[in-house]
Amino acid sequence: MTNRENRHWIPVRSERVWAWTALALAAAIVLWGCWSLYQYPASYHTRDFKFTFKNEGSLARIAIFAVLAHYAILFLFQNGLVDRWNTVKKWMIAASRLVRRWHTPAAIIALALIVLHAIGAVLYGLELNFENVSGLLALLVLLPVPISGLFRYRRLDKKWHFRTGLAFAILFLLHAFF
Repeated sequence: MTNRENRHWIPVRSERVWAWTALALAAAIVLWGCWSLYQYPASYHTRDFKFTFKNEGSLARIAIFAVLAHYAILFLFQNGLVDRWNTVKKWMIAASRLVRRWHTPAAIIALALIVLHAIGAVLYGLELNFENVSGLLALLVLLPVPISGLFRYRRLDKKWHFRTGLAFAILFLLHAFF
């Protein structure tokens, strides 16, 4: 390995390109979303505005499920639950490759949508109810996940990416479905 390759946090070039592309797309989503959120009239406490930021949360939910699919498929392989059926195993191997490739880009885009959802929730007005508190807790737990994900590429995270991601997944499911 040369010194030039050591400088990159993401060692594989194709993954690095997808991550930078997703980061650019996420920045565009956040900028466009903030612009569209601030185009509402003087009162942010309307049904239209609530629909807008809840819609961004729903889009983030789809992206998060794509990100979490990586761990679900790994769980199936590690526990030998797919070894019984050869045809299912072939499909699961293909699905595993696909979700592994899209884990980081989908996570970056989900993070952008979550930021928009959080900005919209703050503009709408926070109340001390279960939905808002669970969302704030999920957001606080989400903060170290991307940082530990960068350390994960260098194998320096000591499973913090998985642990904080699992805690976020639990809090996210509480926020989204209860």
